[in-house]
Amino acid sequence: MPVHVQSFFHHDSNTFSYVAHDPATGHAALIDAALDYEPDAGALSDAALQPLLDHVRDNALDVRWLLETHAHADHVSAGRVLKARFPQATLAIGEGIRAVQATFAPRLALDLSATPEAFDHLFADGERFALGTLDARVIAVPGHTSDSIAYLIDDALFPGDSLFMPDSGTARCDFPGGDAAQLYRSIQRLLSLPGQTRVFVCHDYGAGGRDVANQTSIAEQRAHNIHVGEGVSEAEFVAMRQARDATLAEPRLMQPAVRANLQGGG
Repeated sequence: MPVHVQSFFHHDSNTFSYVAHDPATGHAALIDAALDYEPDAGALSDAALQPLLDHVRDNALDVRWLLETHAHADHVSAGRVLKARFPQATLAIGEGIRAVQATFAPRLALDLSATPEAFDHLFADGERFALGTLDARVIAVPGHTSDSIAYLIDDALFPGDSLFMPDSGTARCDFPGGDAAQLYRSIQRLLSLPGQTRVFVCHDYGAGGRDVANQTSIAEQRAHNIHVGEGVSEAEFVAMRQARDATLAEPRLMQPAVRANLQGGG
């Protein structure tokens, strides 16, 4: 049986988190789970996690992986909160987090040498791991950030911020370590996957007033993605991305989110 995927929407940051599990064993991965954060009070809350936790409990799932696609800049990851709840699970992110930590720690006056290692495992590009009886693979997709990775679990792709729904395009590339040309090439790796591959995006903002959505396919992305669909060249993409990124404000929670997420989240 294919991997079962259940989505959970975090309204404050327009983030989709996922529980992916192997129907044969009940082994589960929690992907990009988010916490609530009140910047004025500097207060974190795990209330947003409750539907996800209810799903895990109600389906008697055995959580083996806590997976981050990158160090998010718009919400605080629930990585450490979930690690405390599921100590048997491996908290993992891409090995590019080292570069992100080196870039942002001085900017945030953060001494990471004085803190324990935040993550249990750092994935290399192409690394494989098991989710029960299912095969999973890591695909490095730098460009949005230098640590961005995608997870391909069975026939389900979790690209993080690299790909949005086709009518919303792609992620920004103007953060330190971002690179539009690199993102274009990374996305070509994803678009080379089989067309029937299910794609579960990390963010959606309801383009054109439609309801928020989170699932598409590689075939739909190839044909209809407004930024990288068929016929868009690397040069065209870079020019579009740079012009668009120049108009974007810094995410509201960028500094507290990055500070926390460099250390595994809240």
